[in-house]
Amino acid sequence: MTAFIEAASPHVMNTYGRVPIALSHGQGCRVWDVNGKEYLDALGGIAVNTLGHNHAKLVPALQDQIGKIIHSSNYYHVPGQEQLAARLVERSGMANVFFCNSGLEANEAAIKIARKYGVDKGIAKPEIVVYEKAFHGRSIATMSATGNPKIYSGFGPLVEGFVRVPVNDIDAIKKATEGNPNVVAVFFETIQGEGGINPMRIEYLQQLRKLCDERDWLMMIDEVQCGMGRTGKWFAHQWAGIVPDVMPLAKGLGSGVPIGAVVAGPKAANVLQPGNHGTTFGGNPLAMRAGNETIRIMEEDGLLHNATTVGLHLKTALQHALGSLPGVKEVRGQGLMLGVELAQPCGVLVGQAADAGLLISVTADSVIRLVPPLILTIAEADEIVAKLTPLVKALLAQ
Repeated sequence: MTAFIEAASPHVMNTYGRVPIALSHGQGCRVWDVNGKEYLDALGGIAVNTLGHNHAKLVPALQDQIGKIIHSSNYYHVPGQEQLAARLVERSGMANVFFCNSGLEANEAAIKIARKYGVDKGIAKPEIVVYEKAFHGRSIATMSATGNPKIYSGFGPLVEGFVRVPVNDIDAIKKATEGNPNVVAVFFETIQGEGGINPMRIEYLQQLRKLCDERDWLMMIDEVQCGMGRTGKWFAHQWAGIVPDVMPLAKGLGSGVPIGAVVAGPKAANVLQPGNHGTTFGGNPLAMRAGNETIRIMEEDGLLHNATTVGLHLKTALQHALGSLPGVKEVRGQGLMLGVELAQPCGVLVGQAADAGLLISVTADSVIRLVPPLILTIAEADEIVAKLTPLVKALLAQ
């Protein structure tokens, strides 16, 4: 492997199993490390770099904003918040928005909304339905909502108030909540990201929307990773023709600038009142400019269509190259959020792919995750397949 750092710095907390390279700069879907080695970026900063790197329209806009004002605070009105909120409301069909700094913060706010929604209805101990293999963050509350023991082991006691069910099984959720008057919300990812690129089926999403309406629950959809055009629609749940009551966003919304948002529909729009929630950095002018410009550029450049067409090409090419191999369980996902599940752990592929000039990740131990910038071209999709295929074949042959 290309060496950059032989050992972890003693001054940086040892919380990451890093690939020993350091990136210097990027252009489009390509990045270079400090030694000059080039990589095709099929990870996009973990579904963050929507517009790739050094985008010709985004960079001048951010430079312009930095020259005006970076941060003020929420003591004052921030015009960019009104603009970005209006854009998100228009594209989601929902009502209003709270801005924060990350997906974790957005999910934490969603949990608070659900609890207060329940308390306001007279429920002393509200409970939220969550899912097996889910990932919602690493704070104490979002970690408790997460379905991966590797995330929450060693950090007990966990926060109470979560009921866990399997995905895509409407009978299971009905059984798990039968006779429980404390349930106030259902919280899930349309496509589980860290859990292994596991999509919720369209018919299940529609059944769940109906169930939430019948029982007066909030439908809370975590679109942090699968939203912002990644599947070819603004938000992945829109493929099912439904509208949630609460929708956390982050990652791709700012094209690399830290940002989070919670979009609320009418049922949840007025749950939080002054003093109930807040943030120092959330909704700052720089992040708002990044969000507004990201949406504007996505529309100008037709990136939802690009995610659909290039994503379908990439998925088809992966299925053709890998799908029939013994040891490959499934190629799944939608748009430019794809996973290749192997029948064995494959974390070693992250370093091997980097050696081959390709940035990927492995999630849920055995799923190759591809979440490249939404500007990816057909030629670059073919390059991903060409670089990845021999590595997977070699691993499976061992």
